[in-house]
Amino acid sequence: MTAPRSGSGLGAPPGSGTAPDAEEPAAPAGPVGTAVSRPARRPRRGLRGLGDLHAYLFIAPSLFGVLAFLLLPVLIVLVLSFFDWELLSDPTFVGLDNYRRMAGDGGVWRSMLVTVGYVLLCIPLQTVLAMVLALLLNRRLAGVRFYRALYVVPWMATPIVLGLTWKWIFDPRDGVVNNILDLFGVTGPAWLSDPTWALPAIALVNIWQYAGYNMLFFLAGLQGIPRELYDAAAVDGAAPVQRFFRVTLPLLNPTMFFVLVTNLIGAFQIFDTVFVMTDGGPSHRTEVINFKIYGTAFREFDFGYASALSMLLFVVILTVTLVQVRFFAKRTTYDLS
Repeated sequence: MTAPRSGSGLGAPPGSGTAPDAEEPAAPAGPVGTAVSRPARRPRRGLRGLGDLHAYLFIAPSLFGVLAFLLLPVLIVLVLSFFDWELLSDPTFVGLDNYRRMAGDGGVWRSMLVTVGYVLLCIPLQTVLAMVLALLLNRRLAGVRFYRALYVVPWMATPIVLGLTWKWIFDPRDGVVNNILDLFGVTGPAWLSDPTWALPAIALVNIWQYAGYNMLFFLAGLQGIPRELYDAAAVDGAAPVQRFFRVTLPLLNPTMFFVLVTNLIGAFQIFDTVFVMTDGGPSHRTEVINFKIYGTAFREFDFGYASALSMLLFVVILTVTLVQVRFFAKRTTYDLS
C-alpha cells in the first residue's frame, strides 16, 4: 500500500518521518487559534555601534574640557619643571635641578606648613558648621526656604569682592569687628597685620563663604535617609544623639566623602583671598603654597621652578585624595533600599 503524498491534503501519520513539501509551510504547533510566540529579534550590531557613537558624541564636550584644561596643562607643567625658563628667553633643560633646589628651600616648606595650618583651621569648622546648619534647616519651619537660600548667598559672591569687604571689616581702626569689641571694652588686634591672627582671619572668611554651600549637600543627604530607619531606632529606645551617630552619620558617608574631597582640594589651592587681604604677610605668615607659586612665576619670572612647586602641590593633593578614597571605600553605602 502506497503512503499518500504530502501535497494530497492528508496529513502524514505520526512518526512516519515524512517531511512536508518545500512549497507549503509546516503547520504551527498547538491548538487551533492559539498565537505562536516568536523569538525576539536581536539588535543588529550596526545599530548597537551607532548607539555607542551617540554616547561618545554626548560626552565629547566634557571630554574635550578635561583633556584641554586639566590633563594637558598638568603635562605641560610637568615638562616645564625640568627646564629653566624666564619667559623671555629660550627654555634650558636642567633635569632635576629644580627639584633639588626645592628640597633645600626652607621657604617652600614654610609655605607648605602654612597651607596645612590653614586646611586644619578651615575644613573641620566649615564641615561641622555646614552639618549643624543642615540639621537645623531639615525641619518644617516657617520661612525655612528663605533661610536655605540666604546661607548660600556668600558662596555666589566672587572671592575678590569678599576679600575686599572683609579687609574693611577687619580694619583695626574703622572695621566693624573692632568697633563691636570696643562696645564691650575689648581692644581688638590688628587682625590682618598680626602674625597670630592673620591666618585665622582668612580661614574665618572662607568658612563663612562655603559653609552654606556645603550645607546644601548635607541637607540633600539628610532628606535621602528613609524615615523608617529613625522610627525603628526610636522604637529600640535610641536617644536623639544615638540616632545621629548610629543612623544619620553613617548614612551621610557618601555626602561626607564628596564634601571633604572637594573642600580639601579647594583649601590646598587657596589663593585669591590671601592675595587680596594680606598679600602673603605679615612675615610670610599667610604665604600659602599657591601664593608662593604665583610669586615665583609672576614676580620672580622663574617659571621652571614654579612648575616644580606646582608638581609638589599636585602630588600632595593627589595623596590626600587617595587617602580619603581608601578611608571611605569600606565605610560608604549608596544603596538604601
